[in-house]
Amino acid sequence: MVETLAEHVAAVGHEMEQYRGGGKVADYIPALAQVDAKRFGLCVLTCEGETAQYGDSWMPFSIQSISKVFTLTMALNRLGEDLWKRVGREPSGSRFNSIVQLENEAGVPRNPLINAGAIVTTDAVLAGRTIQEGIDDIRNTFRTLADDKTIDFDPQVARSEAETGFRNYSLANFMRGFDNLNSEVEDVLQVYFHQCAIRITCKQLARAGLFLANQGVDPLSGNRIISESATRRINAVMLTCGHYDASGEFAFQVGLPGKSGVGGGILTVVPGRAAIAVWSPGLNEYGNSQVGTMALERLATRMGWSIF
Repeated sequence: MVETLAEHVAAVGHEMEQYRGGGKVADYIPALAQVDAKRFGLCVLTCEGETAQYGDSWMPFSIQSISKVFTLTMALNRLGEDLWKRVGREPSGSRFNSIVQLENEAGVPRNPLINAGAIVTTDAVLAGRTIQEGIDDIRNTFRTLADDKTIDFDPQVARSEAETGFRNYSLANFMRGFDNLNSEVEDVLQVYFHQCAIRITCKQLARAGLFLANQGVDPLSGNRIISESATRRINAVMLTCGHYDASGEFAFQVGLPGKSGVGGGILTVVPGRAAIAVWSPGLNEYGNSQVGTMALERLATRMGWSIF
């Protein structure tokens, strides 16, 4: 008897119960240190609109670096191919907040999914606008993509980001010194800290990322979000750079484009099929959700989903 999507998701969820609480919650951002490590949520949304959920998929969590995928989309819509003059497309092989490569590469970040690269894409989104206009645009983009007007920022997380973001200030000032940041450093970082502080559920995240599974068109609304060629490039960067210096391992184990965040979430794209969002706050040594990665590996195997 062939199992349904809901049955596959439920089976993976039940299998993960024994691992709940695995990994270490990010504690360098005070607001994230308070999150219960035993939370686990999983949601799959297909391009046909079928949804399957498990566990805490209804509970909002801090999106953190997963937001970089969406500001990359926004920046590409604003600048097109010119964006790639300011940010590269290669895996970094270094920590997500490393400053070493910036000096060696004249202030051009290795890719848009490390902190320095995301600060550049945020600068592109902000260009010609006030801080509030940039923040509102990002929030409204999430609300539109997820078809949910309740999505908002967590002010406590945004404050924590700003109060502990010394390395991000260093990265931004360094790039400003190389003329690769156009707006004021403080302005760019206020927008960047807010985008990382978006509160989102697994269901909302899967819905927001579904256009990446359908060549840039939201399959449920029919709206084109970004071009087909740009969608392929975003997915390629997610595959090679979406999990920092464990991106190769994620590609090896899961075989799908994905982007993690230190809030414990992971957005994964199954081209032509579905978007998957998983959340488990405990991180592995690379800063990626430990239980979430395990769940995605099990689910991809059960469903036969891989780009390879």
